[in-house]
Amino acid sequence: MTVVVPRFSLVVLCGPAGCGKSTFAQRVFPPTAIVSSDQLRAMIADDEDDQSVSRDAFELFHRLIELRLRRRRLAVADSTALSPDARRELRALARRAGAPVGIFVFDLPESVCLAWDARRARRVGPAVIHRQWEMLQEALRRIPTEGYDQVVVLGEDDVRTAQVQIV
Repeated sequence: MTVVVPRFSLVVLCGPAGCGKSTFAQRVFPPTAIVSSDQLRAMIADDEDDQSVSRDAFELFHRLIELRLRRRRLAVADSTALSPDARRELRALARRAGAPVGIFVFDLPESVCLAWDARRARRVGPAVIHRQWEMLQEALRRIPTEGYDQVVVLGEDDVRTAQVQIV
C-alpha cells in the first residue's frame, strides 16, 4: 500500500499505545515533520512518561503544528488522538491554516498492541492499552463522519510495509 499525502497538510496518527504509530512515522515521514507528544514531554521534564507535564506538552504540540502549517509544511501529529476532542482540536488547527487534514488509524488487535508494548523499553501496560483499544473502537465508528480529507486505516501488515508518497 502506498498512501499519497500532500506536502502541505496535517496527518493525524490515531491509535493506542503499542500499535506502532511512532515507529511507522519515523519510517515513512521526514523527521522534521513529526510532532510527538511523548518527545515533547521528554523535552520538558526529561521523561516522556511524566504525565504531570502533559498540559504544557500539548500546548507546545499544538503550537508547533500550527507553526509548521502556517509555513505550509507537512505536520504529522504523533499522539494517540483517541478522544473526539483531541481530534477536533487538530482538525481545527488544519482548517484555520487552510490545510487538508488526513488521519491514519492504527487498527491492530489488542493482543498485538500488548505484545509490541511488552517489547518496548517504555511500557504502558495492559490496563492502559485495554482502555485505549476500547477508545479506538469508538473512534473507528466516529472518524468517518468527522470531516477528514483522507482516512487511512492501517492493519498490522500495513504498519510494517505501507509507504507514504509526499506530493
